[in-house]
Amino acid sequence: MSARVRRVVVTAATMFTMAVTASLGFWQLDRARQKIALQTQIDQRAKLPAWQMDDLLGASDPQEGVHRPVQLRGQWVKEASVFLDNRQMSARNGFILVTPLKLTGSARAVLVQRGWVPRDFTDRSRVPTIDTPPGEVQVEGRLAPPPGKLYELGGAGTGAIRQNIDLGTFAQETGLNLLAVSVQQTGASPEGLLREWPRAAVGVDKHHGYAFQWFGLCALAGLLYLWFHIVYH
Repeated sequence: MSARVRRVVVTAATMFTMAVTASLGFWQLDRARQKIALQTQIDQRAKLPAWQMDDLLGASDPQEGVHRPVQLRGQWVKEASVFLDNRQMSARNGFILVTPLKLTGSARAVLVQRGWVPRDFTDRSRVPTIDTPPGEVQVEGRLAPPPGKLYELGGAGTGAIRQNIDLGTFAQETGLNLLAVSVQQTGASPEGLLREWPRAAVGVDKHHGYAFQWFGLCALAGLLYLWFHIVYH
């Protein structure tokens, strides 16, 4: 291959590399703009007046209210309580206690993430005793998606301690007509549960970081081309 042809090939390859990396950088910036808009929407919802039961039950899609405050009344379905394992809060590992709340005057129920408790590492099969008051209770919190799922081998487990809750399977197991959302309960906890829920965030910073990396590669390709084909020669 002649020097002229080699130079043309290297130039074309460099231009292609710069075009691809630059376009990927701009794509990441566009993703960041989308995430910023979503974060703004989440923050705005968090400041809206609390949804009451009629608002939640009357919504065509309850997920439209995710991230906004809620105030609900109902009865705990204590026997269906589940301790989700390997959940962190304030940099500590333990359980998230989830108990269904049967909504007053309705056939529907909603999963309530009541709070975090440490686990007994000397007896991993032991669950803490948490007071669950009988009768009607009022629950305040933040509407959220169903409890997040961690990786596990096989299907959804059974028993008081579980890695995840599959909403459909859990509804069949308990016979409850569950809404496709959950509630992260807030406020003081006389039961001793920790309720320091992390602020809902969509990860804008990572897209800015990826964009910086792609633009850096683009600049590096251009600088190497200049060095070896203009300065060096």
